[in-house]
Amino acid sequence: MESLCMAAIEAAAAAGASYADARCIDQRTEEARVKNGSTEKLGSGRSRGIGVRVIANGAWGFAGTADLSDAGIRSVARRAVDLARAAATTVEDPVRLAEVEPVTDSVSASYEIDPDDLPLEDRLALLMECSRAMLDEGADLARAHYMVLRREQHFCSTEGASIFQERIETGAGIEATAVGAGQAHRRSWPQSHGGQVQTRGWEVVEEIKLHENARRIAAEARQLLDAPTCPSGRMDVILGRGQLALQLHESCGHPIELDRVLGTEASFAGTSFLTPEKLGGFRYGSDIVTITADATIPGGLGSFAYDDEGVPAQRTLIVTDGIFTGYLTSRETAARLGLPGSNGAMRADAWARLPLIRMTNINLEPGDMPRDEIIATTERGLLLEDNLSWSIDDRRLNFQFGCEIGWMIEDGEITGMVKNPTYAGITPEFWRSCDAIADDDSWTCWGLPNCGKGEPGQIAHVGHGVSAARFRNVEVGVVGDE
Repeated sequence: MESLCMAAIEAAAAAGASYADARCIDQRTEEARVKNGSTEKLGSGRSRGIGVRVIANGAWGFAGTADLSDAGIRSVARRAVDLARAAATTVEDPVRLAEVEPVTDSVSASYEIDPDDLPLEDRLALLMECSRAMLDEGADLARAHYMVLRREQHFCSTEGASIFQERIETGAGIEATAVGAGQAHRRSWPQSHGGQVQTRGWEVVEEIKLHENARRIAAEARQLLDAPTCPSGRMDVILGRGQLALQLHESCGHPIELDRVLGTEASFAGTSFLTPEKLGGFRYGSDIVTITADATIPGGLGSFAYDDEGVPAQRTLIVTDGIFTGYLTSRETAARLGLPGSNGAMRADAWARLPLIRMTNINLEPGDMPRDEIIATTERGLLLEDNLSWSIDDRRLNFQFGCEIGWMIEDGEITGMVKNPTYAGITPEFWRSCDAIADDDSWTCWGLPNCGKGEPGQIAHVGHGVSAARFRNVEVGVVGDE
């Protein structure tokens, strides 16, 4: 792989590129899905190719190919340079890159249990057992799935970088749906967006205890059919598990992507309310809110050793004691903003795609209260978990979320289940109302394997570390239906 990358950047330089990098990727995927005791999907795939990114005449060019012959490598490098020259006719400001020390390194994947060491029959048997358990408990639709991704990647640049990285991702989840009286309710475990996925081995699946939770979530789905509807009005809200992770993703992760801020993602993904003059002084949340972008967390789905520009993984303070203090950057956007360097957020989802600024692990740092104490100190409110729907404007300000399940809290105790819970808010007002964050005993880095961005679209695998958090005086239910 290294020789292929070196040949590509040498060919690009010979064709007139002032800078070039190449990523050679060999990726394998495996996925199985079970529905109501039958195999719904069982498949594997492999993709191998190279992507070449260049600067010529002050503009970017990119091209990729699965033809890894000598002729194919030379052709794709020349095509990238030709595209850069064509783009240069419309570029007013030549591309500038923040400095990075070129690295030579090799990084192996980290795991305890290699999924390939488990017979396929055993992996499918776990999904079947979960499906049967949910059906036995009254679910009308019972789904279970697992996925494994393996990637080998080599990166080289004309600045002297040569980096090999091996990656493994493993994840699984289950869903139970109950139908009756003109309604349907879903419950998921361990969360609703892909279950749990991390950069580890099969130990991830064992730790989330799918079979042990299958009957419980099916029972909750049936109970939701007869549960009262979420009340409407204003009250305190405690977000837990996957719901807080998605809240963080949509209202904190996307608006800190500096390409959105500078307008290069505006046509598809939107822009951001976190414009540059807010950096360092804008009150984003309450004093207890500290948010980090951390690509160094062991096992985090947004973790890696180096990004796709060869920049080392880093931990960056995004919100510090409630004040907005950092963006996710690339070498180009860091230079445009006058920052000393990139914090390593450039990633592509395949060899045929141009790297974009993507989230790493965007985390709400834990507080100092046990989760049970947050509930016990809530006079009247809702505990909401597991996302069902979401909507947020293109600047990431106004949002509304729906959850699979809610629990009423009265005088510090959970008094019952409610169905169809929703809540809405405005991002900075919402985070400024945060007055309690659970401690690290319940803190988990959740994987989100389906974050979309870019034209053509790319799917990023990112992470979000959360425990639970309370927000005061939040609009819940249907507005005006009190």
